[in-house]
Amino acid sequence: MKGNAIVITGGYLNSSNAKTAHGLIRGTERFTILGIIDPKSAGKDAGEVLDGKHRNLPVYATISEFVKSSSTKAKYCIIGVATKGGVIPDELQALLKEALENNLSIVNGLHDYVSDHEPLAALARQKGLEIIDVRKPKKFKDLHFWNGKIKEVKSIKVAVLGTDCALGKRTTSRILTEAMTKAGYKAEMIYTGQTGWMQGAKYGFIFDSTLNDFISGEMEHAVWQCYQDVKPDIMFIEGQSSLRNPSGPAGAEWIVSADADAVILQHNPARKQYKDMEYYPAYIPAIKDEIDLIRIYGAPTVGITVNTSKMTTEAARTWANETEAELKIPVVLPLEDGVDRLVAVFAELIKQRNS
Repeated sequence: MKGNAIVITGGYLNSSNAKTAHGLIRGTERFTILGIIDPKSAGKDAGEVLDGKHRNLPVYATISEFVKSSSTKAKYCIIGVATKGGVIPDELQALLKEALENNLSIVNGLHDYVSDHEPLAALARQKGLEIIDVRKPKKFKDLHFWNGKIKEVKSIKVAVLGTDCALGKRTTSRILTEAMTKAGYKAEMIYTGQTGWMQGAKYGFIFDSTLNDFISGEMEHAVWQCYQDVKPDIMFIEGQSSLRNPSGPAGAEWIVSADADAVILQHNPARKQYKDMEYYPAYIPAIKDEIDLIRIYGAPTVGITVNTSKMTTEAARTWANETEAELKIPVVLPLEDGVDRLVAVFAELIKQRNS
């Protein structure tokens, strides 16, 4: 799939709820994004709304405004927000109806399938349009059970984990992949969420839409297939949630089932409790404790990447310097300072593997 697209964010473009849109704004090889539909940020540049970087990507108030204003036609309308419980609320359904009426096929990454909403599905059929529910699970015959073929993979495998969900693990995985490619290495990202697929990653699976018995096998197969096809020097496996998030613990599969050689750990020092769980008495552990747990699972943490939300850049850099001195591993701010310091770490791992 490759086509022109718009992204609807329902007024949430400037919030973490629009992380799918944020990923697409930062880059995608699967779509050409022509505009963002967000009434609260209309008239602005989407990149400037996201992180202050102009990307020549306009924000429109409505789909109709985009259709009237844009000289280039879009083929797809992508839902760019995560809703509570993954449902499609009435106001979003109205936007999707408007998109279909304007001859736009729908790309949906929510748990609630657009194709299950018969009025929308009927309208799509009537107009000969597609509904692509990215999170629809694979058929049983297409699922893979873990069988140990991961040991055939000779590439360095880096699990990009985090201390919580919604920390930017996918963005960091993509940045690391791009940095290693720029440095002359053959690098691939293994996606585990719908946005990674939307951004164009070729290998992966949707972690939270996969039957539990097949998660380890699907992860193994994605990594194995990438190795069979590409033989990359290094793979970065996008993490989900965290090892100790009570609402959805995840991470062991990346280390154990995918046989990770190393871990990059994403962390936000300002976040003390798990996202949207401030009512629950569970607290994000100290970074050293999480690294110790990861080591027990079987992989060394070779670097820390810092999400600087709700921090000044100066405060984040101070925390990074102090933590690096304490733990003796690189601590970097990917969005503010890049990841070049980590390239040397991965280059050494590749050198050791090939020697």
